[in-house]
Amino acid sequence: MRKWVDRVVLGVGWCALVAGLLGIVLHFGAWRRQVLVLAAAGASYLMLGAVVGLVLFLIVRGWRSAVAAAVLVAAVLWMQLPMFVPEGRAASGPEISVMQSNLLLGEADAAAVVRAVREYQVEVLTVDELTPEVAQRLAAAGIEDSLPYQFLQAGRAAGGTGIYSRYPLRDTKKYDGFWMNNLSATMEYPQRGPVAVFAFHPVPPSVDFPVWSSELGMIREILDAQKGPAIVGADFNATRDHSAFRDLLRGRFVAAADQAGAGPLLTYPADRRWGPVIGIDHILIADGTAADMRSLTIPGSDHRAVLARVQLSA
Repeated sequence: MRKWVDRVVLGVGWCALVAGLLGIVLHFGAWRRQVLVLAAAGASYLMLGAVVGLVLFLIVRGWRSAVAAAVLVAAVLWMQLPMFVPEGRAASGPEISVMQSNLLLGEADAAAVVRAVREYQVEVLTVDELTPEVAQRLAAAGIEDSLPYQFLQAGRAAGGTGIYSRYPLRDTKKYDGFWMNNLSATMEYPQRGPVAVFAFHPVPPSVDFPVWSSELGMIREILDAQKGPAIVGADFNATRDHSAFRDLLRGRFVAAADQAGAGPLLTYPADRRWGPVIGIDHILIADGTAADMRSLTIPGSDHRAVLARVQLSA
C-alpha cells in the first residue's frame, strides 16, 4: 500500500514540477498569441509548483526527482527574490510623492482619493478611467487644494486619463494612435526643475490583444525618446511576468516596486473577495530612486492605487 501511495505522491509532485516549469517558460516568452499572454499573467503562481514538487519528493524520498525540483526552485528564487530586496541605492536629490489610481469607469470614491492625496502628501497623481462626472466629484472633494495644476482628458467609460500636480504643468500632450487617452506633461518642480510626467493606459489584452501589444510598443518608443528625469503612472494591463512590460524597463526607466523591494504589489481585481491577484498598476522612474512603494484601497474601484516616495537625482 505504501508503495502505491509513494507513486501517487511522486506523480502529483511531477505534475506540480511541470506547472513550475510552465510558469518559467511563460515568464520568459515573448508571446504573440493572446491565450499565452493571458496565461503569463499567472506565471508566478505556476512557479510555486516547483516548491510543491520539491516538498512532495522529499516526503517520499524521491531523491533524483528532488534534485530536479531543487534546480527549478533555485531558478524560481533567482527570478522572484529580487522583487523583495530593496536596491539600497538612493538618489541625492529632492523627494516627491507619486500616486497612480484607476477610477473604474468613474465609479471610484472621489473623496477617498482626495483623502489619500492629503494623508500621503501626494505631489503628483495620475488617474485612469477618468470620466467628466468623477472629475467633477474630485473637484468638489477639494483636490485642487492639494493639486491645483491639472491636465485632464476625461472621457466616457475607460477612455479618460488625467495628471494632477502640486506644481505648474507645461508642454501638455495627448498622444495619437491609442484607443484611450495617454498623456504627458512637464512639471516645474521647484527643487529640481523640469520633470516629465506620463499617464498611460493601454487597452487590456483580453479586449484586443494586437492593440495591447502595439500600444505597449508605442509607449516603449515614447519612453526611449525621453531625456531627463521622468515619472510614469499607469495601468499597463500587464504584470512583470509579461515580456512586453519588462521591455519598458530595458532603457532608462525602472519600476518603483522593484527598487523599493515591494514585491509584486497585487492591485487587480480589488473588488472581489478573492482579489487582488495580479499587479498591473505601476509607477516607473527615470533619474530617481523609489525609497518606498505601497498599494492603497480606493472604495468603488476594482484597482488598488499605488503610491511611491521617489527621490530624484540631483
